Amino acid sequence: MSIWEYANPKKFIATTTPVLPWVMWGAGLCLAVGLVWGFFFTPDDYRQGSTVKIFYLHVPSAMMAINIWVMMLVTSLIWLIRRHHVSALAAKAAAPIGIVMTLMALFTGAVWGQPMWGTWWAWDPRLTSFLILFLFYLGYMALWTAIEDDDTAADLTSVLCIVGSVFAVLSRYAVNFWNQGLHQGASLSLDAEENVADVFWYPALVCIAGFVLLFVGLVILRTQTEIRLRRARALQARMTA
Repeated sequence: MSIWEYANPKKFIATTTPVLPWVMWGAGLCLAVGLVWGFFFTPDDYRQGSTVKIFYLHVPSAMMAINIWVMMLVTSLIWLIRRHHVSALAAKAAAPIGIVMTLMALFTGAVWGQPMWGTWWAWDPRLTSFLILFLFYLGYMALWTAIEDDDTAADLTSVLCIVGSVFAVLSRYAVNFWNQGLHQGASLSLDAEENVADVFWYPALVCIAGFVLLFVGLVILRTQTEIRLRRARALQARMTA
């Protein structure tokens, strides 16, 4: 058995179809528990009040926006090196999910920042790099749409993904690179000294697990759809040839 066996479209669909309902149910359960726990059973922050509770949407969506691009980078590199179509289609399938997560992070960040900073937007290093990441998501999706040949589109979008990965890294570490800006440092990390209080930490972890499972479920579903669409286009091309 090799992991590359799952690059076969039939193998991928056959393996992921029975797993998909469990992943989606797990996502729904984690999101329901985490959000209800976080919004209704945690105290207000002594400085930020109830505004802090947007944390349970903002932090997971921001983490996913960055990590989805990293996933797209990995699958794009697999396509460029090994020419496995499932990997290219998985990257394509992940992009719309990533752009929604990026928009959610930008919106919730603005809602959170306005009462804290006194402004909806600031050209903070992390905020600016996140906005650029959003534009890269848009460009990635537009490039897939603009090119008719799937293999050519996969090649060019893979290159774009590599270039955009610079800004994915910047959006994650911008506060560390520049000792300025309004945005705070990491709220969650492996270093316990940098984490929020446990009363906020545990429901946040459940929310993050829900966001991760939701992404896994959606990317499986969308990848299966892309495989079927590719087959349908191939059959249509044969019939019209």
